[in-house]
Parts: sequence; structure tokens; C-alpha cells
Amino acid sequence: MYQEERLIEIQSFLNKERRISVEKICELFGVSRDTARRDLVKLEEQRAVVRTRGGAILPSQPHEVKDYSNRLQTFSKEKLEIGRKAASLIGKGDNIILDASTTVQSCASQLETECTVITNSINIADILSSQPYAHIHLLGGQLEKQHRFLYGASVIERLSAYYVDHAFIGVVGISENGLTLAHEEDGMVKRKMIQQAKQVSVLADHTKIGVTDFYQYATLEDVDLLITDKIPSEEFQELLTKHQVELLVTEEES
Repeated sequence: MYQEERLIEIQSFLNKERRISVEKICELFGVSRDTARRDLVKLEEQRAVVRTRGGAILPSQPHEVKDYSNRLQTFSKEKLEIGRKAASLIGKGDNIILDASTTVQSCASQLETECTVITNSINIADILSSQPYAHIHLLGGQLEKQHRFLYGASVIERLSAYYVDHAFIGVVGISENGLTLAHEEDGMVKRKMIQQAKQVSVLADHTKIGVTDFYQYATLEDVDLLITDKIPSEEFQELLTKHQVELLVTEEES
């Protein structure tokens, strides 16, 4: 195999696992450690990796959070499948919290069970307002116009009065660093939502897995269930098992 071919394969491995060791390159391609190091030097020159002691990792890239309307168009099929599975977990008469993420909005749009919904999302409140089975409590506070959620001390104070069966939470990233997103004010509301629920489900498509964003609002210990669209890596599954997080994958069903 030529070096150019190996570099493509190494990059593909990194895109999935985010890190690779010299030993792993030797194992995958049957090359010497010196050859493996030269491959990593070449990739570093191309700014495709950051070399570490014994291997390399992907360089950090700023995670752009698109506005709400643009996020609704991204991975719509995956979000629909995740939302459908989440909606199926809601029982008649349940009291639930739905946060302001677009994947959780997909759950709301497919909800057909009589229940009480607490939310800080004006979009979700609007979707459910035409449904006779949904009893809605919209948390009042300051409006974040771009991402269309309500936040602030009044939202957190109001949340303190509610104790619910299930909270459905979206993320920008879920990793060994817990649940993260870009906006601290949104994260503070989500943290309180998690605290008020008996069961917490995270709804995240496969692009969110292994990602760490700016602000951590919960740890994996705070999560009971992860619903996603593709089977994560074995390493990530082991991480979930370690923290007693159950995994539901819509891909397995389809």
C-alpha cells in the first residue's frame, strides 16, 4: 500500500475514533513504527492531525451551532426516528419535560398520548397547542430569539416547583465529559430540568456522540437512557455501560 492510500485510511479511522496510536497503524497496515511515525508527520504537515506521544488525535474544531430553523433541516430523517422512539416511551398521564432542542421537538410532533408537558420551547408549545391530549406549561423567562427558547432565573425558579416522570433532553455533544452545549444559559435550564425528573433520556443523533462543546451541564451519571440513530463505537458503548446509561438505537429496528 502506498503512503497516500494509508493516509486516507488513517484519516478515515480518526474520523470514527478521533485518536490513533503508532501501534494501531502498525497493526492495521503491517508497517514498521518508523513508517507509522512518518505517516503521522505527513498528516500533521497537512494539518489533518495533532501528533501526541505515541500517536495522534484529530485537531480541535470550533463547533458551529446553527440557528433553530437551519437545525430543523439537518438529519431530519434521523431526528424523526429518534423522536418517534422517544414519544413511544411516554405513558398516559405522565408528567414530562421537553427541552428546546430540535430533536426533542421531533418527539413533541409525534406525541399522541395524553400527558402534561413542561417546556421552555415556544416552538414545542405551539406544536402541542393544537393537540387536545397535551396539557402544556410554558416556562416564562427571557427569550433567546435565534434559538427560540426561554431562559433565566424565573425559568429555573418555576422548574423547581415541578417533579416529573421523564425529561427528554437534547445535546450538542455527549462524551466522556458529559453533556455539553454552546450556551451556558440554556445549559443551566437543562441542568434544572434533569434534577426535577425521575428518568432522564438524552436524544442525540450520531454526529453528537464523542463531541465536547463549551459548557457542561450534566455528567453521564445524570443520564438513564441515550436514544440515537446509529450504533456507537465499542469504546463509547463501554463508557455508557460504565456509567449505567441504557442505549436505544433506531438503526437496529429499521
